[in-house]
Amino acid sequence: MMTIEDNNVVSFNYEVKDAKTGEVVDSNVGQAPLSFITGKQQIIPGLENQMKGMSAGENADILVPAAEAYGEYNPEAVQTMPREQFAGIDLQEGMTLYGQSEDGQTVQVTVKSFDENEVVIDFNHPLAGKDLLFSVTVSEVREPTVNESLSGQVEQPGQESGGCGTGCGCH
Repeated sequence: MMTIEDNNVVSFNYEVKDAKTGEVVDSNVGQAPLSFITGKQQIIPGLENQMKGMSAGENADILVPAAEAYGEYNPEAVQTMPREQFAGIDLQEGMTLYGQSEDGQTVQVTVKSFDENEVVIDFNHPLAGKDLLFSVTVSEVREPTVNESLSGQVEQPGQESGGCGTGCGCH
């Protein structure tokens, strides 16, 4: 039976909880498994490292510290911006907005607070600073096809590659 090593295609189902509160923050249980190629930084490093050596049919509860998940919370990533930059947006505390960074990458920000003049936004990932508890079930471990090795992406019929489809940012 094949165990997870570098350059394998791994398919798994997961449920992720905030380790401190026990709140479920993401899950694909009951849906198609998430597939990725090991060693390509497609899922958070702490989870991938601890899945090595598992094989199909195995379950595990894996605790991933914040530093190996979405990073520590960075207070400097909180910024105050003029309200007019948010014209036309019905602002609500805690809402998620998407923008573009200077290098053209899509960035996700959370509205922390606002008043008539200013909006305080947080560039930290919503799960930054949180230790995460993953309950995983590995459904498949296999060698990549030639195309998968070349592209670095898992071929999934009828499914877009990359990500969990839930906005959790697993990759």
